[in-house]
Amino acid sequence: MTRLAISTERLTKAYGHINAVQQLNLHVPRGAIYGFLGRNGAGKTTTIKMLLGLVRPTSGSARVLGMDTSTDRIAIFQRTAFVSEKKTLYPLLTPKELVHFSRGFYPTWDDAAVEKYSQLLEIPMTQRFDKLSNGNQTKVFLLLALAQGADLLILDEPTTALDPLTADEFLRVLADSAIERGCTVFFSSHQIEEVERIAEFVCVMDRGRLLLESRLDDIKGEFRLIIAVGNSLPRQTSSQVLSVVADGDCCRYFVTQDAEGFAAELAREGATVTQVASLGLREIFLHLVRKEPPCISGNAGATLVGSSSSF
Repeated sequence: MTRLAISTERLTKAYGHINAVQQLNLHVPRGAIYGFLGRNGAGKTTTIKMLLGLVRPTSGSARVLGMDTSTDRIAIFQRTAFVSEKKTLYPLLTPKELVHFSRGFYPTWDDAAVEKYSQLLEIPMTQRFDKLSNGNQTKVFLLLALAQGADLLILDEPTTALDPLTADEFLRVLADSAIERGCTVFFSSHQIEEVERIAEFVCVMDRGRLLLESRLDDIKGEFRLIIAVGNSLPRQTSSQVLSVVADGDCCRYFVTQDAEGFAAELAREGATVTQVASLGLREIFLHLVRKEPPCISGNAGATLVGSSSSF
């Protein structure tokens, strides 16, 4: 059995002259919580549709749970729970009736999960779906997904329309469920705090291109901001130095690996290093999408170019 729940190879989708997804290589380990991070319009939803066989790629390939998305669509759906960004269910049915309707399709259906999560998420189970608020409608989708007992959960912007308290509760439920059942969770979001809270692996995507894919801890452990003052400071970028911002004799270096070594080299060249600061995911994300660098890593857990670590 492959160690990856999702893998893609040069996956591409073009609509006319617009490349929604370009040469995408994803590596999602089984049993991981994987945050698919990007701005609105980054290509996240198109990617998810290709993973589920709902959209045919222009080129490239994808495998989900070891199966080819171009030929094994039904088998993938049987083992995958999906919550789309645009949510629609039978409007006249209550959540209780929707549960009864859905359970017959899934041999791994878990009634105990229905009871547990309907209470935790405070879902009005006897009210018609079309009479529920947008937030409660979202909760119903999440409930049905969690109760399926699926090997893989694919969630497209799952906390949309949820209030902060409910979103917080859902993220906790999602993390606990993944740990208890050992399933893989692949969720897209543009909410950096949500991804940072529960994801083990993170992919940053922008304008259809992969900018970064790695363990979250490795990302935080490697990226650094270095501020130095001196004459004739280097201004070149490289695989180690993602960007340089100069202001007179002061330079700010955005470094992706071995920050201490780079700072020591600056000092040997006569510079005064005033700061070597770690960066949070928000700072890293904003820098990446603003600078639009090439892909730093195409292998979750192999962190950055030049790193030898693995999961």
